[in-house]
Amino acid sequence: MNKNLHNQDSPTGIVKTNLAASPLGAYPHARKVGNLLFLSGIGSRSAVDNSIPGLELDEKGNIVKYDIAAECHSVFANVKAVLEASGSSWDKIVDVTVFLTNMKADFPIYNKIYGEYFQGVEACRTTVEVKSLPTPIGIELKVIAVI
Repeated sequence: MNKNLHNQDSPTGIVKTNLAASPLGAYPHARKVGNLLFLSGIGSRSAVDNSIPGLELDEKGNIVKYDIAAECHSVFANVKAVLEASGSSWDKIVDVTVFLTNMKADFPIYNKIYGEYFQGVEACRTTVEVKSLPTPIGIELKVIAVI
């Protein structure tokens, strides 16, 4: 499949790209409404092979080890890919909702890396802890940007 596939000029405003991990259900990567871009929840799965960076599972599928720093870099790369496939960019992000599965352990690491990526962007941000996400990832972002 063409790694540059995207349909940012869709009359419905629907955006899908192969440059970020595939959605897990019947939803697009993003949708344009006026001059706003709404990204679906974007996780840290690799667009190349669907792997989760730093994740080790036992034979029963339980998490043995994960690397929140590696996941942060991966989720930010996926968000960037969707933004660019949509005709937007990182500096046009206006609002971010972050879902962490382990706030106590992961917030300091995530917050430091977030600060590096978002320096000068000044996007609004909300961070919440959730019990789990649809795959064994530790972080997911929901983003709104302008086009």
